[in-house]
Amino acid sequence: MKDYKLYIIKGDNVMVISGDSKGQQGKVLLVDHKKKTAIVESVNMVSKHAKPDAQNPQGGIVKKESPIKLSNLMLIDGAGNATRLGRKIDEKSGKLVRYSKKSGEVIK
Repeated sequence: MKDYKLYIIKGDNVMVISGDSKGQQGKVLLVDHKKKTAIVESVNMVSKHAKPDAQNPQGGIVKKESPIKLSNLMLIDGAGNATRLGRKIDEKSGKLVRYSKKSGEVIK
C-alpha cells in the first residue's frame, strides 16, 4: 500500500461531506495516519457505557466522538466554504504552503 501525504492535520476546521454526520463542522482533535481516520470535535458522537472510576465516579453512559474516515472530510477555508486543498511554494518565504483551491488563500 502506497503512503501518501494527508491533507488534513490536527487543528484544521473541517466539514463532513458524507455519512450520518453530513453537513456538520468541527475542529480536528486527532488524526490516525495508519487507519486514515480523524476525530472531529462534536461530530460522529456515540454512546459508551463506562464503569465508575476517578474521573467519572458515577459511571453510566458517556457521549464521545468516534473516528471518521478522512475521505468523508473536507477542509474549510477562511470564508467558511468547503474547499479542496492544494500545495504551492510561497513566493515570500520559499516554503511549501497549503492553499484553498476555491478562494486561492493560504491556509495556516
